[in-house]
Amino acid sequence: MNPVHKKIPVLINDRKPVCQSIFTGRWKTWTSKGEDQEAAKTEFIESLKLLEEQLGDNPYFGGEIFGYVDVALITFYCWFYVYETCGNFSIEADCPKLIAWAKRCMEKESVAKSLPDQHKVYDFALQLKKIIGMSDGEEA
Repeated sequence: MNPVHKKIPVLINDRKPVCQSIFTGRWKTWTSKGEDQEAAKTEFIESLKLLEEQLGDNPYFGGEIFGYVDVALITFYCWFYVYETCGNFSIEADCPKLIAWAKRCMEKESVAKSLPDQHKVYDFALQLKKIIGMSDGEEA
């Protein structure tokens, strides 16, 4: 969140804000159940599809060059296992190009060394759910 303006940064696609829905959707994919979770998964996947559309057939968001957008977005990849496991869905099934992009980014040593292991992030998410009272003692 921007500390000055108290707003979440926004990506505009066809005059629609994308980022806020990504943040809201990804949180609810692993912290809610039932209809709320299903709606969150749908919203989250739709947001990811917008990103995938912008990626197109390019290896990176900047075309052939790994750039700032790639650096900013790849940080979310380590959480995908949490969303998929707790939300019981597959991002790759709906957004194969985005997952291929993420795997391509992870082949870069600088990226691979900078991001935490997805399973450690999952363990952290389970602990977080317990701390905030959202866990029933079972792994989602």
